[in-house]
Amino acid sequence: MTKKTEIGNLGENLACEFLENKKYRIIERNFRRKYGEIDIIARTKDGIIVFVEVKTMREINDLKPEDNLTDAKLKKIKRTASVYAGENQKLIKDKKGWRIDLIAITTLTNNLKYGDKKSYRIYHYENI
Repeated sequence: MTKKTEIGNLGENLACEFLENKKYRIIERNFRRKYGEIDIIARTKDGIIVFVEVKTMREINDLKPEDNLTDAKLKKIKRTASVYAGENQKLIKDKKGWRIDLIAITTLTNNLKYGDKKSYRIYHYENI
């Protein structure tokens, strides 16, 4: 496993823990179709389905993980989310619907450690 893959996996684990602490229920991880992938699919405590993109990177100058979410990537996420919603209509509540969120994690050290909250910052952008 490459260092980039390892950091990405750890970032997704941290994002799941973060969401669970906010009372979200994780439904699925790494939902893939030929045209895209969704890192995390969750449900809020009030029933909204949330498709979460996770971006994790080391702190480098002024670069932020949020900057890595391109328009092309967001378009793929939207398409994949629409397919998931269509395939899982029983999960989508008519009045609540679904949304796409971004969780951006900046690692503050070269040795990101699970559970060591001093080694990263996490930002949650809802309904991007």
